[in-house]
Order: sequence, then C-alpha cells, then structure tokens
Amino acid sequence: MITSYYKIPLDTSGIIKNEEVDKIELKQSIVNFIHLVTTSYYGECSFDESFGCSIWNIDFDNLASTNKLKNVIADSLVESITSHEKRLKNIKVEVDIQQEELNRHDSVNRIKKRVDIVVNGILKQTNEPFSCLEKFYIAPLSF
Repeated sequence: MITSYYKIPLDTSGIIKNEEVDKIELKQSIVNFIHLVTTSYYGECSFDESFGCSIWNIDFDNLASTNKLKNVIADSLVESITSHEKRLKNIKVEVDIQQEELNRHDSVNRIKKRVDIVVNGILKQTNEPFSCLEKFYIAPLSF
C-alpha cells in the first residue's frame, strides 16, 4: 500500500540527481490531482483527450444562465474525476458561481465571476470522507 506521494510541482532535478524529493500524504495528493483536472482543458494532455474539465470552454460565456454554467461544470468534473481519480468513490461536486467586484489601485474596477467548487467523496483506501475546495475567477469584464 502506497503511503506517500510526490508533491506537485515535481522536482525533476532532484530525481535526476537521485536525491530525495518532497512527498505528501494521500489526501493532499488527491487535492493536487483535482486541482490539475480543474486547471486543464479537454484536449490539453495529448495522451488523454478526456483529461480536464469544461470550465475553460465556457470561460467567456456571458449568455448562458448561471444554473446552466453550474451544471455544465459540475457534470464535466464528476465525469473527469470519476474516470481519472481512482482513489475516490461516491464523488459529488457542488458548484457555486457568484459575481464579485474587484477593486484595484489604479481606480479600474473589474467584475469577475467567481467559481467555487466543492468536491466530496470517500477515500477507497480507508473509507474516510474526503472534501476539497477550489476557487477560480472567470469571465473578466472591465467598466
């Protein structure tokens, strides 16, 4: 049974020099993998066109309703995490989208959509509950 995993980003220079590289526990490894899935777009990884999620396909979609965007993101993440993250079972994804005004120092205000993603599941190895939170800003708009 594997008890430690490599930290992302991977220190390849340490591996080449045959040095010990940073390792993390199971839960943090899964959190890192989910982050990798959510920050990748479909087709980005040439070895697997299904790796990634649809957030980046709808980044500038200002016409679709918030509920439709939530469903598209949640469905794509459930599908992608279920098929690629084999250490979790009973995966559920909740997505919340809110508009947020960001004030900057140069007196230019920006409105962006903030996407909060909560991934819940059960660790197959230990049957413990698992949860992680990802937050992103999409759809830049200046005024």
